[in-house]
Amino acid sequence: MSGKPKIQKFTNIGKLVTRLRDDLTGGNQGFVLLYAYNGTGKTRLSMEFKDAGKRKNKGNPDTLYFNAFTEDLFSWDNDLDNDSARYLRLNAASKFFNGLKDLALEESIGGYLSRYTDFIFDIDYDKWTISFRKDEASYIKVSRGEENIFIWCLFMAICERVIDGAESYAWVEYLYIDDPISSLDDNNAIAVASDLAKLLRRGKDRWKVVLSSHHALFFNVVCNELKKEPHKKYFLHRPECGTTYTLRATDDTPFFHHVATLAEIHKAAEGGKLYTYHFNMLRSIMEKTATFFGYDDFSACIHGVEDEVLYSRALNLLSHGKYAIYQPMEMVNDTKQLFRQILSAFLNRYRFALPDILEQPATTSAPIPTLELKP
Repeated sequence: MSGKPKIQKFTNIGKLVTRLRDDLTGGNQGFVLLYAYNGTGKTRLSMEFKDAGKRKNKGNPDTLYFNAFTEDLFSWDNDLDNDSARYLRLNAASKFFNGLKDLALEESIGGYLSRYTDFIFDIDYDKWTISFRKDEASYIKVSRGEENIFIWCLFMAICERVIDGAESYAWVEYLYIDDPISSLDDNNAIAVASDLAKLLRRGKDRWKVVLSSHHALFFNVVCNELKKEPHKKYFLHRPECGTTYTLRATDDTPFFHHVATLAEIHKAAEGGKLYTYHFNMLRSIMEKTATFFGYDDFSACIHGVEDEVLYSRALNLLSHGKYAIYQPMEMVNDTKQLFRQILSAFLNRYRFALPDILEQPATTSAPIPTLELKP
């Protein structure tokens, strides 16, 4: 009988970065793929990874990264006086833009951009600004999602120049990509994931890559596209938002990220620390399960149980609140009990083998009741 995948613990983020770099340099792995929930600290991890490279190389960078800081290199000038000529300003001091002017990236950016949207852009290299137009309208303000996809396309164009051996990016040894698909719908998430995986495969002899994401669909598409390449996959976790990080290898665990979320919810229910956002997490799991079994609605996942109508209505209502994971609100006792009953009904119907993601026993101060399913 094979043992469960080992969970590795790191007492601080620096040790975790060392492990990731060792994974990429100590063997033939070209890719490390990390799945992690929002709030785990993925952005900070990407910056620590970048800083480790600068320390190693006496101040010289070795990592081209895409994360929330990348998006901050762009800022809007909304022409508040005239409300007509709106454009994005670029932070020209950033090394990220080293080859923008000399390498003529417009064609590559446009090639990617046309796959996801229908607006056109113009770059002013004298003013370091980007304007957008669509149909007959010029200097338009694009949506947040469109802005993000444009920045992503620019990053992809830069990566192409890295593969081509452009001198401006000769310093790049690693790519670190963190959650590039904010504000995208699922169709674009799949397209972006597929295009990224193709690009990563093209450059596999040029770079080593870390990719982290909380988006299960995006992550799974990338994993499937890279499955024939040497890589490692991990579930990254930060227990109780502390300073310790854990890595669990998931290479041989299909759909682990789905059941890992369910395991975390189960542990919270047993321990009594239930927050309003747990309803959102449970509904998401039920929707994925319903899709897998071909049901039209998530409520089919608790069909036939006692109080089925009550559970469906409660889950539908309570999973649509404006619940912030960074300012969580603990459920009141009656709501906790209702949550446990819904979760119990779901787990009794679908016998998931839940992993112990923290390798420690859950408390039993508030056990989940067992409900008997009706035939």
